[in-house]
Amino acid sequence: MHWEFIVPLLAVVLDLIFADPKALPHPVCFIGKVLNWLESRSSAVPNSKCGYGFVCMLVLVILVAIVVELLISIPAIGIFIALYFAYAGLSLGGLLREGNKVSRLIDSGDTKAAQEALAGLVTRDTAGMDAPTLRKTLAETMSENLNDGFIAPFFFLCLGGPALLWVYKTVNTMDSMWGHKTEQYKQLGCSAAKLDDILNYIPARITAFLMIGVGYLLTFKPKQAFDNVVDDAKKTDSPNAGYPMAAAAWLMDAAMGGKAVYYGASVEKPVLGPAGKTWDVAKLHRLKVLITTTAITAAVLFYAYFALVKSTFPHH
Repeated sequence: MHWEFIVPLLAVVLDLIFADPKALPHPVCFIGKVLNWLESRSSAVPNSKCGYGFVCMLVLVILVAIVVELLISIPAIGIFIALYFAYAGLSLGGLLREGNKVSRLIDSGDTKAAQEALAGLVTRDTAGMDAPTLRKTLAETMSENLNDGFIAPFFFLCLGGPALLWVYKTVNTMDSMWGHKTEQYKQLGCSAAKLDDILNYIPARITAFLMIGVGYLLTFKPKQAFDNVVDDAKKTDSPNAGYPMAAAAWLMDAAMGGKAVYYGASVEKPVLGPAGKTWDVAKLHRLKVLITTTAITAAVLFYAYFALVKSTFPHH
């Protein structure tokens, strides 16, 4: 069996077991350092930051794709490098571990520690959040990151191997670092934000409707999710993030959105799911079950489909 059939499944197993070990170097950290270096030089082009951001994105994406492809083509050790890049590009294990950590802190009544832990997962201000708001915010970020951290990367891994996976991760990292809607970043990150929207368009919708399908098997109110997910998703500024969030909100019978604070400014986000329904311990636990089951289901389906296509058309 060719290595491309082995790597995706092993990568999922490694991610679930080890998540992101602190002792190992991570490609995202390297990309982040490059982006910080590029950003520090953006002041030299004050009149064309959007163009500068586009050129940075284009060059970095091409370089990442070439470097990954060259490294995984090295005889004898290329398969191990490919496995590392595939494993490092998935974040389901880390998402579940961090989610469990925050939820345990909330359940124990240590609100301050929960706020601090959650602050490492979201861009909004978490200080002052009470337990229901902490659970709601955690549910939002876990639902959105089911797509960004696992389903979309695994989709691109199966579609085009580690190089395509890291093209996606590079753009996604650029959007995370440069895609903020502030004066400093709205031009610098505009190209990365648009390309990230394009790359996530199909995976985000697959994520939402897989969640509903899994919700049907788990009896998590799939009908109201199916009836409302598209309309709710359209309320959000992002063309993609609202899909898994809305699906989770309706399946769990708990609302997302509402008031949030970003960089000291209060923002009223659109309400997704049944208005007035709050998050409790049981709903957050069911959400983690839903996310885990959906991720594994997606991995099996993607792998089976792309393995079948590659077996049927081995030269394409």
